[in-house]
Order: sequence, then structure tokens, then C-alpha cells
Amino acid sequence: MTQGEIGYILQTSLQSILQRKKISTPVASLVTQVIVDKHDEAFQNPTKPIGPFYSKETADKKKHELGWDIVEDAARGYRRVVPSPKPLGIVELEIIQDCLEREIIVIASGGGGIPVSIENETIVGVEAVIDKDRASSLLASQLRMHRLIISTEVEQVYLNFKKPNQTAVCEMSIDDAKRYNTEGHFLEGSMKPKIEAAIDFIEAGGEEVIITDPAHIVSAVEGKTGTHIIRKVKP
Repeated sequence: MTQGEIGYILQTSLQSILQRKKISTPVASLVTQVIVDKHDEAFQNPTKPIGPFYSKETADKKKHELGWDIVEDAARGYRRVVPSPKPLGIVELEIIQDCLEREIIVIASGGGGIPVSIENETIVGVEAVIDKDRASSLLASQLRMHRLIISTEVEQVYLNFKKPNQTAVCEMSIDDAKRYNTEGHFLEGSMKPKIEAAIDFIEAGGEEVIITDPAHIVSAVEGKTGTHIIRKVKP
């Protein structure tokens, strides 16, 4: 549902803009299946926040009545958590590659994609939610892209987020990113999966990840803002 609805909105918006600019590049939105291991340890330890934020009272009620796993998320309230297995492959990868070779703009892996496993040469759906940043990182890596842009709610990544000593980070190496992550600067339902996706992308051969908000994407690509994660920061 997420892929179909948001894919439609993005596709028609892009098509309208391209038509106004007299650009004939086609756009395709593709429902994407993402392969996971059904024995992934994530199924024993649900961590992916989904859905709306609840007060503690409402969250406790849903946990008791519905058997949900509930956590406090990013200091904004309580949310349900579900299994979030690691994405291993993209079923439609060759189709996406073919589209790109034909100069078609592809909207893919929406919402993290539909989690599936391969059993006896059959694709089987899996009850889970794949992190969209990890799925995008995997797709970009398998397409051998050099740059990955992750759009989020803030202009830059911050250390000590929402604290008096909050500090914006303009550039960091993957070693810096790993260290900041270990130190607990990034929360599970917020920036942490984006940082981990960035690390995965660069370790898989990518050159740069840019994290910023939609309003600053162009400026970030021009190097004027955003957080730029690279393999190694020049001295």
C-alpha cells in the first residue's frame, strides 16, 4: 500500500514537472520485493518503530490488549515495534537496471520494500518491516551508485540532538560515524538507521552519502549544507 500510494504521488509529481520543463524522460514506479532471511535474529527481537506515537497510558493499553511490543521512541512518545530483518537482495534488481539503461527514472523500494524469502524456489511473503534506509542503501550498492542521498526531517546530522550542547556535523568519515553511533548519539527510531545505512553503502563501494532535508537537497549536493559521510575525511 505504501509503495503504491506514495509511488503514485511521486511519479505523477515528477511527470508533471518534467512535462512543464519540456523534458521527455519517462518515470516508472515499481513495487519492489526485498529478500530477507526468515531466520534473521530480528524476528526474536522486534526493534522497528511503526505507526503513530502514543501516550504511555495508551501504549500500555495496546500492549496488554493486542500483545504489541512497545518502546519509547526518540523522546517523542511510545510506538509499536516489529521485526526489521536485514535486507539481502532486491528481486526486481534486473528490471530496475534495465529501466536505468533506458534512461527511465525509477521509483523503487518504497517503504523498505515488501519483505520476502525464497523457499523451494518460491517467493514467500514475510511478516516484517524492512528499514527504508537500509533497503535504499542496498539497492544503491547493487546498482553500483557512487552517491546516496538520504532525505530526512533535519538539514544536518547532529551530535547530542535536542540537547543544550547540540552540534551539527558537516562532514564525517565512516570511522567517525561508527564512533558516534557507538557513543549513542543516534536514536533507533530516528537517525541511527540512516547512519548505519550510510556506513553499509560506503563499505560496499560507494563514495559519499548526503543526509539532509528535502528543502536543502540541491544545496547539499552543491556542498553548501547537509551532512556528508565519506570513506575518509581529508586532514
